Amino acid sequence: MAEAKSAGVIVVGAGHAGIEAALAAARLGVDVVLFTIQLDAVGNMPCNPSIGGTGKGHLVYEIDALGGEMGRAADAVTLQSRTLNAGRGAAVHSRRVQADRMAYRAYMKHRIETTPRLRLIQSMVTEVLFREEGDKQRAVGVRTALGDTWEAQAVILATGTYASSAIFVGNVTYPGGPDGMQSAEGLTECLTRAGLRLRRFKTGTPARIHRRSIDFSVLEEQKGDTPAIPFSADTDPDAFADIPQVSCHIVYTNEKTHRVILDHLKESAMYSGKIRGTGPRYCPSIEDKLVRFADKERHQLFVEPCGRGTEEMYLQGFSTSLPVSVQEEMVHTLHGFEHAEIMRYAYAIEYDCVDPTELLPTLECKDYPGLYGAGQFNGTSGYEEAAAQGLVAGINAALAVKGEEPLILTRSSSYIGTLIDDLVTKGTNEPYRMMTSRSEYRLVLRQDNADERLTPLGRRVGLIDDDRYARFTEKQERIRLETKRLFDTIVTPTEENNARLASLGTSEIRTGVRLAELLRRPELTYENTAPLDPDRPALPRAVTLTVETQMKFEGYIRREMLEVERQEKLEHRRLPRGLDYGAIRGLRIEAAQKLAAVRPLSIGQASRISGVNPADIGVLLVYLSSTQADDGTPDGAGDTAEGKTE
Repeated sequence: MAEAKSAGVIVVGAGHAGIEAALAAARLGVDVVLFTIQLDAVGNMPCNPSIGGTGKGHLVYEIDALGGEMGRAADAVTLQSRTLNAGRGAAVHSRRVQADRMAYRAYMKHRIETTPRLRLIQSMVTEVLFREEGDKQRAVGVRTALGDTWEAQAVILATGTYASSAIFVGNVTYPGGPDGMQSAEGLTECLTRAGLRLRRFKTGTPARIHRRSIDFSVLEEQKGDTPAIPFSADTDPDAFADIPQVSCHIVYTNEKTHRVILDHLKESAMYSGKIRGTGPRYCPSIEDKLVRFADKERHQLFVEPCGRGTEEMYLQGFSTSLPVSVQEEMVHTLHGFEHAEIMRYAYAIEYDCVDPTELLPTLECKDYPGLYGAGQFNGTSGYEEAAAQGLVAGINAALAVKGEEPLILTRSSSYIGTLIDDLVTKGTNEPYRMMTSRSEYRLVLRQDNADERLTPLGRRVGLIDDDRYARFTEKQERIRLETKRLFDTIVTPTEENNARLASLGTSEIRTGVRLAELLRRPELTYENTAPLDPDRPALPRAVTLTVETQMKFEGYIRREMLEVERQEKLEHRRLPRGLDYGAIRGLRIEAAQKLAAVRPLSIGQASRISGVNPADIGVLLVYLSSTQADDGTPDGAGDTAEGKTE
């Protein structure tokens, strides 16, 4: 047998999770090997070629703030840029771009190829190698379908929707991955033998239509925002502001569409019993929408370009597993699509993933040290959720190899922390999607302050270089100085000033008022108060947006920060990893069972486990107080120091 090769970290899968994991680990100085079934599928977008969206845009800004790649890549290949929920509060403003699919793949592949200490190999990994280590099994390498054996100190599984995947189109079913790729075989059996709890999830994608066959004159046009705003702090905002943008369009289903779908419902793999995997609640197939929302007369669909160099148009919202003949018929019922030519037919896909409660907040498996999970392997859906987890898994795998403290992001620090905490603490019975409503700290976790929250952490672990950090500190100083200036600037009740206020639809002032106080009025913005502030310095929009938001929501933000401080006290109360919950007097049996299953690292995490109530938390706090060690830490806490948040 050939001699084993070696690397510090091995990443299995080169989708959005695997890319971020491999880049992060290599940039932290560790030798990395990234395996992919197909080199041409690196960074593939098998579903909609877009980055960001509600809640997801927050993740992209946070990935960038930590030193990840997705934001830079999205900026480099943007077709259209928009801010969703712009008419609502700043907490839910979400950036979204339509991306050039082929250009994104090319960008990411070349970024990987030119990163030192990172090797990209086309080969299917069929087995993770384990070594007995006490009562656990440590991941020590992988074996490929070509017979290669690789040793490693950490293995990251980022298999996306490829693990034992199967394609469904009507009554046709066959093993396969997205876009006609191979299914990844062997890993499921290997992980099941090792004892990991796996589950079966499902997702799908709509048909792609040839641009020339669509009558755009009867569709609603949806233009991008001007000026366009980038995701990444490394992108020049002035140059990005005027990028050429491509329009998207909107079309609606109608009575004919619904009749065709409902008449053929039993032919859908979703309703024929062929599909057993659980699909995403927030991105259902069109047939599922008609069943679940039977009272709706129409459903909105988005017609979006796949790239500048292709004529494929993506029909977002029209995912289905109906037969191809039915797909043709239902597409032709849409206004403007009477003569539509389908280039790629829609399909549903099933795949295997892990129960994420098997993981620590570092994304390392609890009982399989050295083995990490990321992306859809952990039960999530979406490119952004995958990239966020890949970044955290890559950072922590590299830090473990280097013998350094891991990175754990809390719920109060980021949407990434919220995402991971939801997964490892509560688990998920369906593909998990990030939304702003999942966070209890929405005013604190805004897009505009992602760098303030996370760039120091990116700097600490080693992903933010000197130049980027200098620009960050300069921006924060500008925010501080402008905030102070607004509090110090008094607007006097002159006739001219009151006339301006009246023209803006707000009441006049009778005495001098601080400009900071005026900005709290809903009718006033930083931009439209410029005539009241003649000494205002010229500042970048990224600075003024944060300043304005902090002014307007100061009281609410202060209250939210008090709750953050209260919760962080519970996060710092560590729980011994080997704690026997069944032996704690006063703890309910259900709570003891739930706690033993999740094995939380802190009181804060324990409080978020379903089935654990405040009385149970009180019992745990009493127990910790009674076992307080002389050095002020709970007995056994040295075994649980998984990392720091600051």
